Amino acid sequence: MKVSTRGRYAVRMMLDVAIHDREGPVSFRSVSSRQGISVKYMEQIVPLLVGVGFLKGVRGAQGGYVLVGEPSDYTVGMILRATEGSISPAPCLDGDCSCGLTGPCPTRSLWDRLDAAVREIVDNTTLQDLIDEYDRAGVQVIETIE
Repeated sequence: MKVSTRGRYAVRMMLDVAIHDREGPVSFRSVSSRQGISVKYMEQIVPLLVGVGFLKGVRGAQGGYVLVGEPSDYTVGMILRATEGSISPAPCLDGDCSCGLTGPCPTRSLWDRLDAAVREIVDNTTLQDLIDEYDRAGVQVIETIE
């Protein structure tokens, strides 16, 4: 399974907002500066995150985006599904059995186990977990660049 740039950037953006929205709404420009993600690319991703209710836009001179909930409310799996759609390693796990096999699939149990392993990680890792992990390591998660 390969997570696209959109999915990886969405996780980084959500993490950045989770860390910095306590200071007020987080602008595209500040996330772009800290994360090295173009504003144009963020303009494609943020509507997906707003649409599912993860982020809320704040208008005005000091506007930007804030998390709707707490960092502990958002799992990596939720963010990936919002931006990637399915995260299953094989289409048959989502009901699209288009491989042409007419009998039992000899590799289905492999895909089931891989899917379960991926879901175990992404559905049990929150933004708060990522923040805490780096706090314990004494690493500043995302540097503020002024």
